[in-house]
Amino acid sequence: MAKQLALDIPDIETGTQSDDSVDLAVSVLKAANGDALAAIRELLADADFLRDQLYIASSLMSKGIGRGWEPQYERVS
Repeated sequence: MAKQLALDIPDIETGTQSDDSVDLAVSVLKAANGDALAAIRELLADADFLRDQLYIASSLMSKGIGRGWEPQYERVS
């Protein structure tokens, strides 16, 4: 099993958004030791895992607790 991706994000967190001074693409490549294919594979695996977790959570969550909110499984541009 692959080690969890660790990004170079400052300790001070500002909500759910990353600091603008941090280039997440560079951090992902550094975490993969510069191997772009490995970085892409890890990001795809992470995205698949998160989709599964979102599906499980939405299946267990009642409609009342989310006040009608339903998750989107794909990013809409």
